[in-house]
Amino acid sequence: MASTAVERDMRPVLCRVRPEWVDHYGHMNLAPYVAVFDMATDLLWPSLGLGEGFRARGLGTFAAENWVSYRREVRLEDPLAVESEVLANDSKRLLIRHRLFQAEAGFESARCELLFLCVDLSQRRVCLWPEDVQASFAAVPVGAAPERLSLRR
Repeated sequence: MASTAVERDMRPVLCRVRPEWVDHYGHMNLAPYVAVFDMATDLLWPSLGLGEGFRARGLGTFAAENWVSYRREVRLEDPLAVESEVLANDSKRLLIRHRLFQAEAGFESARCELLFLCVDLSQRRVCLWPEDVQASFAAVPVGAAPERLSLRR
């Protein structure tokens, strides 16, 4: 579905493509995409109960899988915006998707699916999501089906 100008205007600029992110082909190299998606995760976490308060409880989120699909190049100084959504969760795992956009032109540049685990930081072991966090997951709309990752074992 094509984005309208109104939809594009609603996406705040997360960052711009930095000189050190640009490769010899003149576009953003692959590693910085993951860094931008990590920034997007940091912005998403508080809305899901996974911010500072979560860490203060001795809990954290560790990425277990990451899949990136590159759609269209972005170049030096291009403004970047991200949309994030929860795709699925269970008692110990959370699956999300980020979509990266060139904020001015509105085109989608890349997608990333990430599988996170709830971790007890004192033991460095996977543990159950606290009930209040599970409730926050349940309160957000679930996005479209994942393209690559899943919660199946």
